[in-house]
This record gives sequence, structure tokens and C-alpha cells, in this order.
Amino acid sequence: MKTLLLGDLSPTNATNPLFTQKDTKTLFTDVITLFQGNDVNFVNLECALTECEDDIEKFGPPLKASPNTASVLKELGVNCCGLSNNHIFDYGIQGAVDTMEWLSHEGIDYTGFGSNYEDSRTNLIYSIDGETVAIIAVCEHEYSYALEDRMGSRPYDEYDTIEDIRKAKKDCDRVIVIYHGGKELCQYPSPRLQKLCRAMVRNGADVVLCQHSHCIGCYENYEDGHILYGQGNFHFVNPDFLSPETAELWNQSLAVKYNTTNNFIEFVPIVNTDCGITLAKGDEKDLIMTAFAERNQSLIDGIWKEGWHAFCESVKNNYVDTISVACTENATERQNKKFGHYLDCEAHTDVWRELFPTANQTNER
Repeated sequence: MKTLLLGDLSPTNATNPLFTQKDTKTLFTDVITLFQGNDVNFVNLECALTECEDDIEKFGPPLKASPNTASVLKELGVNCCGLSNNHIFDYGIQGAVDTMEWLSHEGIDYTGFGSNYEDSRTNLIYSIDGETVAIIAVCEHEYSYALEDRMGSRPYDEYDTIEDIRKAKKDCDRVIVIYHGGKELCQYPSPRLQKLCRAMVRNGADVVLCQHSHCIGCYENYEDGHILYGQGNFHFVNPDFLSPETAELWNQSLAVKYNTTNNFIEFVPIVNTDCGITLAKGDEKDLIMTAFAERNQSLIDGIWKEGWHAFCESVKNNYVDTISVACTENATERQNKKFGHYLDCEAHTDVWRELFPTANQTNER
């Protein structure tokens, strides 16, 4: 089975008019060729497809796009969308329902979302030519995740997710895990994330793709399983909140071509244009792939830990500010909620642990 697995897609103010006009050629240029001849074309839909105006309370921008986006995805060749991410619930129940209805109207499968927590744990199964593949899409605990009594995205659970992978492997030839997590704009995994992804492979995952970081990270083949710690965006062009300092990381991504029959994986670099995306070529392609290979090597020689620590130090002030004000006499409700959010989300607690080691970690060895 030939699969194409792609990262975050969210129309922006720069591209939403083109999605509304269904201008697939301008939006995707020569990237369209990647979709040809595949059995599964998967995209993480990082926004709600809705006309709803009522966004939820959260930190960070609420994301939505024209419902015509579903038609564009269909024309492009997308037949499966992941909805397990931290933006699919940005416009609440109405926005999520609208999204699923528009995808269904175009005949596009979706996974990683349910009417409650247990329902969200339903895998998407493809059976083609005697081969069966399961796609398991999970996200960290950030805004959209399902509760016992509310719809939402399929959250990663350190017990249930591993069990779900083991069960899927008993019934399927291959298991692909889409993990929406890790620290945004960090090109290295946290120690917890590496440990988690390796555990997924040991329990039956053949491919683990970490999305959400909005940049290309690093890759390792672990016990014949493929782990990509950071795929980068697929189509998330020039959002209003993008800073010049992070644009280079944001504007590069990897398309993943995975052949389930022979377990062969291929990475194809993609770059942003002013209003769309294109395949990376020439020197630009070489630079992207060379840097990628160097980060991959860092997973072998252990240098990645220095990269992870340096990133945590670079964002330290944000965490110190949050800690210092929360739960004080003058703290606002929103400041306390930010503290709670940082405790809820795994990627944030990874940074907390790196920046503030316990006495046990610093005692004599």
C-alpha cells in the first residue's frame, strides 16, 4: 500500500481567498504530483472548516477556514484527514460538527475525533489488496482533547494509547501513529518524547510521525520502526503571527512517502511561497536535507540533548513569568489558567522539567 503522510494544513489570511476560489494550482503548484498513484493521502487538518464566529477561550490564535477547503482537499487527492490536534475545536462544538460534515460531504475520511473520549479511540483502517493498515491519530492535552462527557480529539494516554497500538498490530499488517505533540519550533525531541515514541514502536507501531512543532526535526530508525520527531507544516503559509526569527523553520517541511508493503520510507522537502507551497529544489533542497541528516546523526551521538536544552533555555522567561505570577494575590483568572494549561500539556511540562530539575536530579552521583 502506498501512503502519503502530510503535516499541518491551515489556510491563512494569505491563502484563504485561494481556498475559497478553489485555486489548487496556485496553492500547491508541483506538490500536486506527490498525490498521484497513492492508496492513502493523509493530511492533518489544523483548523475548523466553519462559518461559526464563536471561538473558544484559549491561549494562541483560533484557526478556521472556508468550508471550500474540503473541496480543494478532495480535488488534490486527499482521502483522509487527521483531526487530533489543538485547533480542531477552536470554534467549539459547532465548528467541529461543521468540519466533519464538510469532509463527509466530499467523501473524505477523518480520524482522531469522537463524541467522547472512548469514541475518539476508534482507529481508521484501510484494507487494500489483502493488506490492512491502521492509522492512529492522537494529540497532547491542549484545548481540543475529548473528555468523558464531551466530544473532542483523541488524546494521547500513556496507558490507553499503548494498548490501542498493541491491539491494532494484532489485527493489521502495519500501524501508523500520528502524534500531534512536541514543543513548537524545536527541532529536537524532549527525552520524554523520544522514550514515548520508541515505546510505541516496541508495542507495534511501524511509523510514528510527530507533528505540531511547525518545523523539521530529526529522524531515527528504531528497531525497524520509523520515527520522525517533527514533520513541519504541510500548508500553513504566512500566518499573521509568524515572526521573522522563526520564518525559516516554519517555511520548510517534509512530505512522507511510506510503502507499507516493504516498510520503505522517503522524505520529500517542501518550502513555502508567498501564497502556496512548492517542492524544494537545487541548493535549497540540499541544504534542507543536509541539515536534516546532521540532526539525525545527533540522535545517535547524543548531541540532540544539547539542542533540546538550548531550546528550553531560549524560552525560559515565558515559563518563569507564568510561574511567578500564578496563584498570587494579584493573579488574574487568565494568568492562573495559563499556569494550569502549562501543567496540562505534555510539551510544556517537558520544558518545565528541563528548566527546573529536582534536588534528586542534582544531588551527588
